[in-house]
Amino acid sequence: MRHCSVQVRGLLTREELDRYNALMEVGSYLESEQRHDLAYTVQREVDVLILPAIERLKEKSRERDRATAEYLESLRSDTEEE
Repeated sequence: MRHCSVQVRGLLTREELDRYNALMEVGSYLESEQRHDLAYTVQREVDVLILPAIERLKEKSRERDRATAEYLESLRSDTEEE
């Protein structure tokens, strides 16, 4: 089973995180029983489950980019005023 990144896990809601952990436990068990066909299905469910957190991470990145652009613009305007 493939885990998602720490950043994505940090943006999961409590309910999503509980479900993620349960699915990872089930998937690990299935892999230990050599049931990779079923583990694959569980992995796909995990991939769908983390999509909202990935979007939240992307939005945080966009906000940071906007804030950086605003800061750089304010520096430019300060420099032009002097």
